[in-house]
Amino acid sequence: NVEFFNNPARFLDPYHFRVTFECIAPLKDDLEWKLIYVSSPGNEELDQELDDCLVGPVPVGVNSFEFEGLAPDPAKIPTEDVLGVAALILTGSYRDQEFVRVGYYQNTEYDNEDMKATPPEKIQFDRLVRDISTKLRVTRFQIKWFVLFFMFVI
Repeated sequence: NVEFFNNPARFLDPYHFRVTFECIAPLKDDLEWKLIYVSSPGNEELDQELDDCLVGPVPVGVNSFEFEGLAPDPAKIPTEDVLGVAALILTGSYRDQEFVRVGYYQNTEYDNEDMKATPPEKIQFDRLVRDISTKLRVTRFQIKWFVLFFMFVI
């Protein structure tokens, strides 16, 4: 479960949310979480990793942590991709293997009706607001959680 604390928010505000998950076996290594902003789906080079964090050790049971990620860098977003829909992706990995990807749509628009109807030529980022959709897409991946080592003595 992902609970956003500041949605909707100003476009330039950091993302702040809580991730809650259940662990069915103790993990000795940390989980790595990344927050990625996708402004141009056809061009991965423009994806921005907003932040990442390590969580661990992870005990059996329900666990949660708060995550705060920076807003996207406006200079790295093509002007034609600023307004409208973008994607926000949260990934979880263990031992460099991605096991979950949670995707959200984010709509970005101006904060008043006049600017929505007639957007200024130059984007005014301080006047933009974002709204993250509550409809999400979760993709889970099979990974090798544990590796067993056997030693044979002859």
